[in-house]
Amino acid sequence: MDKKDKNSKLIHISDILNSALGKYRPARDTEMARIWDVWDDAVGKPIAMNAKPDSFKDGILIVNVSSSSWIHQLKFLEKEMILNINKHLEHISVKQIRFKIGKILS
Repeated sequence: MDKKDKNSKLIHISDILNSALGKYRPARDTEMARIWDVWDDAVGKPIAMNAKPDSFKDGILIVNVSSSSWIHQLKFLEKEMILNINKHLEHISVKQIRFKIGKILS
C-alpha cells in the first residue's frame, strides 16, 4: 500500500466524534454544539467577543453577555441576530434570544 492509499482512508476526528456522540447525546446537546459552531460567523467578531451561547431549549437561546451595556445594545440587534444564526444553522430554529450577564468562555 503506498502513501496515497493510506491518506485516502483517513477520517477527520470531528466526523468520528459527531457520529459517536450523536447516538448518545440528547438532541439539545447537538443543537447547542451546532450553535457554538456557527456563532462567531453568524454574529460577527465584536459581538462574539462579548457574548456567548449558554443554552438552547424550545427555540429560546440563552446568551451570556459581558456587561449590562452589551445586553442593552444586543436587545436592539436581537431580530437581526436570530435571522443570521438561523441562516447558518440547518434544521434548528432560534425563535428568541434571552441575554444575561455571565461568563464569556472562548
